[in-house]
Amino acid sequence: MNAIFTDASFQNMINVANRFGISSNAVTDLTHALMLSNGTMAQFNIPELGGGGQWMQGGMTMVGDMFNNNLKATVDGICYELSNLINQGAIQYKPLPKMQNQNGFQSNSGNWWGDLGAPNSTGSQNGMSYAIFSNINRLAIQQNGKVTVFDTLDHNIGGVGQQQGGNYSVTFTSQYGTVNLDALPIVSGGGHSQNTPQNVNNTNAPVQEQPQFVQEPIAVEPIQEISNTTNELEEDIFGKIEKLADLKGKGILTENEFETKKAELLSRL
Repeated sequence: MNAIFTDASFQNMINVANRFGISSNAVTDLTHALMLSNGTMAQFNIPELGGGGQWMQGGMTMVGDMFNNNLKATVDGICYELSNLINQGAIQYKPLPKMQNQNGFQSNSGNWWGDLGAPNSTGSQNGMSYAIFSNINRLAIQQNGKVTVFDTLDHNIGGVGQQQGGNYSVTFTSQYGTVNLDALPIVSGGGHSQNTPQNVNNTNAPVQEQPQFVQEPIAVEPIQEISNTTNELEEDIFGKIEKLADLKGKGILTENEFETKKAELLSRL
C-alpha cells in the first residue's frame, strides 16, 4: 500500500487510537483495510487486535480470540468510528504529486492510470495490472499495454482473485459477490463506446447499440442472489464455529481440535 493519508486524516486516526488505547499503527492498518470497501467492511490481521479478524457494517464482528467480548467490542467501536470518518470525508489519501513533462502537460509521474489520484489498492497478476479507487468509484485495468477505466457504480471492491478464462486474467469481488466487468460502464479506454462516435458516416445501428450495452444497469436479481448466498455461507460458518466452541467448553473437543476446525472453516470465507 503506497497511498499516504493526509495530515488531517492521520490526526483523526490518532484521536481514535487514543480513545481506544491502541497504537496508531494498528488504527492505520485497520483504516487501510476499511478504505478498500469505502468503510463498509474490513478483513485484517493485526496482532494488537487479536490477529486475523473481520468486521462488517451493521453485521458481525469476528476476532481471533472468539471468547474475548471486550476485544470484539473494541474492534467494533474502532471500525464504526473510522467508517463514519471515511464516509464524512474526514479520512482521505493524499493526491499524488503532479509533474510537468517535456511537452508541458501535467501528469501523475510513473502511474499508468493517469490522473485518477491515489488508489486504495494496486496490484498485478498474470501480466495484468489493476488500481482500485473506492472514493471515486473507479477501477483501472492495464492489459496488453491498454488501459481501461471502469465506473464501479455501487460496488465496494474488496477482493481480487485469479480467473481461468474470459477477457481478463483476474476477477474482482464486492459486497455483491463477483463483479461482472462486462456490465460496468467504461469511462475511458477499452476500445468500445469511446471509439464508435468517431464513425459519424457509418450507419446508426452500431453507434446506438454500443452505448446501450455500456450504460445498461446491472441486473438486480443475480446480484441479490449472490449477496444472499455469500451472507448465508458466512452465517453458516460462524454458526458452526460457535457450536464447536460449545463442544470445546463441554470438554468434548480438545483445544487443538477446536483450533484446527476453526481455521478450516475460516479458510472458506
